[in-house]
Amino acid sequence: MKVNKYVWIYKEIAEQIDQRILNEGDIISSENDLTVQYETSRETVRKALNMLAQNGYIQKIKGKGSVVLNREKMRFPVSGLVSFKELFEMIGKETSTTVHEFGLVSPSDFIQKQLRITEDEDVWRVVRSRKIDGEHVILDKDYFIHGHVSRLTKEICEDSIYQYIEGELGLGISYAHKEIVVEPCTEMDQKYLDLNGYEHIVVVKNFVFLDDTSLFQYTESRHRLDKFRFVDFARRVK
Repeated sequence: MKVNKYVWIYKEIAEQIDQRILNEGDIISSENDLTVQYETSRETVRKALNMLAQNGYIQKIKGKGSVVLNREKMRFPVSGLVSFKELFEMIGKETSTTVHEFGLVSPSDFIQKQLRITEDEDVWRVVRSRKIDGEHVILDKDYFIHGHVSRLTKEICEDSIYQYIEGELGLGISYAHKEIVVEPCTEMDQKYLDLNGYEHIVVVKNFVFLDDTSLFQYTESRHRLDKFRFVDFARRVK
């Protein structure tokens, strides 16, 4: 699987920080130097540095450069809005996706309420389990409003829905409201996940919006309790 150049640069520098080849307070190479080092464009380097800053690896300081921060290795960022494929490309874990249910359906009363639609508006319903290091530990239940996502296939769902929506449909995915709760495991969790005896599961509920502020997706991402540490890196905006 081909990885974007900026993701590859991000992973290499992040690994140097995680392995303490680069330590707190170190100044990493300038954008110009990294452009030469990686034989790429300045825009690609800037995207990699922005990703490092967003994930708490570095702090950009005007006139000084990018300074390495003191941090623990992050496992699963709460505030980020990235696809499963993008996230685990960055982390470098061995993963796979299995689509268990897929189709265009009439929304239930519950989904109508979450997506703020009527029963006349169809939705894509996608149920996928995520296998990480040999175990199925995430179950994603996605609902997309058909009026925004006109076409979807099982093959797209096995790869990256966000990549398809942004690249093929040309839609801009902008922001999300998130809610994290702990719930008892359901029959579906037991059917599709390797629960290893756990009776509760961490559920991240996402309400995702396009650039024009249209709500187009509701997701329940259900995680096995022992496999994830949900973390955030916060910056104060003045």
